[in-house]
Amino acid sequence: MNKLISILLAVGILCTTTACTTDHPLLPPLQLQGTSLATTTDSSTPIPTREAYTPGELVDYIAQSGDTVANLAPRFNTTIQEIMAANPIIPADATTMPPGLPMKIPIYYRELWDTSFKSIPDNAFVDGPTVIGFNSSAFAASQPGWLKNYVGYAGGEYRSGAEVVDYVATNYSVSPKLLLAVLEYQTGALSNPVQIQKQYVLGFNREYSGTLYYQLIIAAETLNNGYYGWRAGNLIEFDRPDQTIVRPDPWLNAGSVGIQYYFAQLLSGTDYDRAVGPDGLAKTYKDLFGDPWTNNFVLIPGSLHQPPMLLPFARNETWTFTGGPHTGWGSGEPFAAIDFGPPSEFHGCFTVEPQNYAVAAASGLVVRSDVNGLALDLDGDGNERTGWVIFYLHLAGATRAPVGKQLQAGDFIGYPSCEGGETTGTHVHIARKYNGEWMLADGPLGFNLEGWIVHDGPAAYQGTMTQNGLTVTACACSDFYSQVRSGR
Repeated sequence: MNKLISILLAVGILCTTTACTTDHPLLPPLQLQGTSLATTTDSSTPIPTREAYTPGELVDYIAQSGDTVANLAPRFNTTIQEIMAANPIIPADATTMPPGLPMKIPIYYRELWDTSFKSIPDNAFVDGPTVIGFNSSAFAASQPGWLKNYVGYAGGEYRSGAEVVDYVATNYSVSPKLLLAVLEYQTGALSNPVQIQKQYVLGFNREYSGTLYYQLIIAAETLNNGYYGWRAGNLIEFDRPDQTIVRPDPWLNAGSVGIQYYFAQLLSGTDYDRAVGPDGLAKTYKDLFGDPWTNNFVLIPGSLHQPPMLLPFARNETWTFTGGPHTGWGSGEPFAAIDFGPPSEFHGCFTVEPQNYAVAAASGLVVRSDVNGLALDLDGDGNERTGWVIFYLHLAGATRAPVGKQLQAGDFIGYPSCEGGETTGTHVHIARKYNGEWMLADGPLGFNLEGWIVHDGPAAYQGTMTQNGLTVTACACSDFYSQVRSGR
């Protein structure tokens, strides 16, 4: 893939029995209901529609941040093989496409493609580098809306409205600016001093979810479901409340699809069209924070590779691969995490033996360490929003590595436990982020731990790991076929 970048530059393109969930108990399925929007102006900007292409016709496409051949193929209703044949410049082992790379994509037209309008860039969607220095509390305090006076219970303590936003933003790695824009668009949280009198302030009608905190949890999960479903290439269409189909335009970026998916859970007809168009959330965001498209920061560069990583437990030990790819945080997408359980004669939650500890999978600086997880910053700049970060969950608080601790690969990082989130047994949960974006556990940038390559299964927590022709299958049963031995 480095050869590909060199060519681009040359032509001037700069372009245990365990399972776990996190943060909150399982909630009942979503019950859709309408939502009152603060913005009601009809969209006046016409959006071009796509023509009905000839099957297999080559269309022009400019690679965007985070694109891979694997996720482009389903979006254009084609195959990896056809894309590779049409773009011989791309090496067989390519990971991410360099943003700005001109490509030819064999397209097979689908009816009912939705708007081609791009509402928000990926770098403004995630809790990444472009949010560094932003102060949610100061911003909310500078606005006349009700959010600055709001106080609610979240994560075991009372927090201000802006602190609730930040708490959700950090855990889900969704930009606090985006969450604030959503609140403003739907409720006038930053402009209207009077809070709308509505039990489910964002319109998500689920049992026990009437607080702002739980509404934001559902909002963040819904946004991530759209963003990472598009990133993985498995979200090609979805329904709105009136049962009409939304098929995202293949040229869209993940951030824009995340917005479409979010509003498709709540709105239909002209309300939906307005929300995802130029006069909807995009305008609200721009009015609050400026035009996000003027920031050309590349969230996911071309030819990105994971740095070498160890299995996350002590050397020369055998642990169980208890959980295949599943959510990094919360529920649903992204399938960014996997689980390992220590050896034991017991099921459920238990105290592990002293020698069965979790380790740093790579060298880095601990920048967050609490019941909501430990973040190990591999670039050492002290910021969880930049570069590669390894995220651990369910480490016992009494011995968990503290913030500021510099660790080398293989160093003690904590003991697996049942602390943090919802879990059925003692284990350690591990995921990765790059520039604030969760990295999918499978795919061109999937987990590689000492040569063990992770693969998705048919459902969350299922899946396999392979190394040199050997395969282990994720299972909470802790049988022989699910055991993995770390290197010496």
